Amino acid sequence: MHKKLFFITAIIVVSSAYIFGSGFQINEHGARAMAMGGAFIGLADDPSAVHFNPAGLSFQSGTSIVAGFTFIKPNSTFRGPSPAITEYKLKDQFFNPINFYVSHSLNKDMAIGLGVNNPYGLGTRWEPDWVGRFLAVDTEIATFFFTPVFSYKITDNLSIGAGPVIAYGDVSIIRYQQLPYFTEEPKIDLSGDGTGFGFNAGILYKPVKEISLGLSYRSEVELDFTGDATIEAIDEVKSLIPSGSIKAPLTTPQNITFGVAVFPMEELVITADFQYVGWSSYDKLEVTFEDVIDETTGENYISSSVRDYENSYIARLGAEYKMCEKMDIRGGLFYDNNPVKEEYAEPTLPDADRLGLNIGLGYQLTPCLALDLSYLYLRFSEREITESENNYMSGVTPFTGVYNSHAHLIGFNISYKF
Repeated sequence: MHKKLFFITAIIVVSSAYIFGSGFQINEHGARAMAMGGAFIGLADDPSAVHFNPAGLSFQSGTSIVAGFTFIKPNSTFRGPSPAITEYKLKDQFFNPINFYVSHSLNKDMAIGLGVNNPYGLGTRWEPDWVGRFLAVDTEIATFFFTPVFSYKITDNLSIGAGPVIAYGDVSIIRYQQLPYFTEEPKIDLSGDGTGFGFNAGILYKPVKEISLGLSYRSEVELDFTGDATIEAIDEVKSLIPSGSIKAPLTTPQNITFGVAVFPMEELVITADFQYVGWSSYDKLEVTFEDVIDETTGENYISSSVRDYENSYIARLGAEYKMCEKMDIRGGLFYDNNPVKEEYAEPTLPDADRLGLNIGLGYQLTPCLALDLSYLYLRFSEREITESENNYMSGVTPFTGVYNSHAHLIGFNISYKF
């Protein structure tokens, strides 16, 4: 019985370990920056600098508020498991992460700001009877990061900024379990929430009028999740699967981004960023079942799953051109290198390298009120999995096959300057 308990527990933990992949780091935190491919670290000249590079606030004047959201429609298919070529489609879902920023200049050298956004989120939903139901059926995660910052201009062309991050996360995972000697497939629901802390910092340097250089750092945030594992099954089956209170720490990656903004003419700015994402912080996931006692140690049962994510990067390029006094047009592109090794890729989040193509515009409705719109088409590289640590049936039946994914994103922001 103990070995069977260990086996089932390991399956649950492996399944839950995928909820925080590269695709769950949302990088769209303002329609203007989004339209420029997200290359905004060296520019940082509106209140969204609270997130991108807080050093930019002390170069701004007055009081400004920006609020909006990003509408996200992901699409994904799986063909397999190999050698089968049956195609399964992700169910339609829509997500709308928010962003809110306010900035206020205290004097010509100091400014403060506050940001609220959702840097990790999204989810996947497959049909409950699909072939991969023992790996994933319904996964959702949402996070809220609250970031107050302070910015100080050291000289006329150099500023710094920093502030703490207060994070809250909520997660839900639903899947089915296959058990030896039972025809029933119990439904497993893992859910919980947690809080964590980190910080955000940046530098902005303008050596000459035509060039601006930025560097930003967003720290790791360790979220301490607590929640429950519940089982829908007959009592005889329930007794074989650990349930009850659970807890698990999870560390989000650090982000280091260098950016440059170049002004070749008064009406045009060209931006470029290189973003390093430290996904190696996600090397394993340990889940403690607080209502299950390990027969060997006499303590709460702990199951650990190796994730072994790799550090990754994002290369970005963007531009903004002032068409007239009231309208700006924008465009950009980026390449996002994913951190998930082939053997760990699976349907909770079909992850792959991705290319983003962005367009957008800004319109000044009144001297104080402005509107920003953006569109992003995100294309994932086709990913063929030939080696997998994930088994979609009992035994060692690997979940190999081909994933194809893409997404449409629309950003909207409205801003007011006092």
